[in-house]
Amino acid sequence: MPESPGVDAVIFDWGGTLTRWHDIDFHAESLALAQAVVGHDDVEASRASLHEAGSVIWGRSRDHQQSATVADLFAEAGLDHDPELLRHYYEFWEPHTLTDPAVGPLWTSLRADGLRIGVLSNTIWPRAWHERIFERDGVRHLIDGDVYTSEIPWTKPSPRAFGAAIEAVGLTDPARCVYVGDRLFDDIWGAQQAGLRTIHVPHSAIPAEQAGHIEGVPDAVAHDLADVASIVAGWR
Repeated sequence: MPESPGVDAVIFDWGGTLTRWHDIDFHAESLALAQAVVGHDDVEASRASLHEAGSVIWGRSRDHQQSATVADLFAEAGLDHDPELLRHYYEFWEPHTLTDPAVGPLWTSLRADGLRIGVLSNTIWPRAWHERIFERDGVRHLIDGDVYTSEIPWTKPSPRAFGAAIEAVGLTDPARCVYVGDRLFDDIWGAQQAGLRTIHVPHSAIPAEQAGHIEGVPDAVAHDLADVASIVAGWR
């Protein structure tokens, strides 16, 4: 049996993987978004339109791997917005964005072993928001390459999204990369179709409408995020 290739990089999903899973009040989320609407005085109508638009945007991601931005969300809802007023939306999300305390020690350990660290997130948020979060939590300097789907045409599970992340960490061979995520469709099945090995972090209660059309079988399971280091060491 041929020997498995070594590992040069570990690439991570963000929400539910590098952050702890939280159930989200989507009514409150869309109400926070509605605070940014201009030229429309009916806040409840704006909220409802933005909630429906969110379902459409994420449905396109799930079914067609089509990316979007916050601006696309407002456009889908048929509403104009003031980007400065998105602070209400960011403030709503901030308590749910805290980096898991295990991430800093894990990334430091992996980098000490000569591995590159990447991030690939399905997100409509701009890069600056994610960078602000990693900077706030003291781990941004440990990232070798990060890709946010708001900046590229595709979302996970498209192989092209994973290819962008591999390129971001300066590599070309997916077989020498590992992907860590909490979703069996976007993260595990998607990464495997792109040729990466996978580690599932099974801590998230994925809503049925976000579960996707197929579930991958991970190469390994990390019941604690810190376990990723020993799993990867075994593959090296």
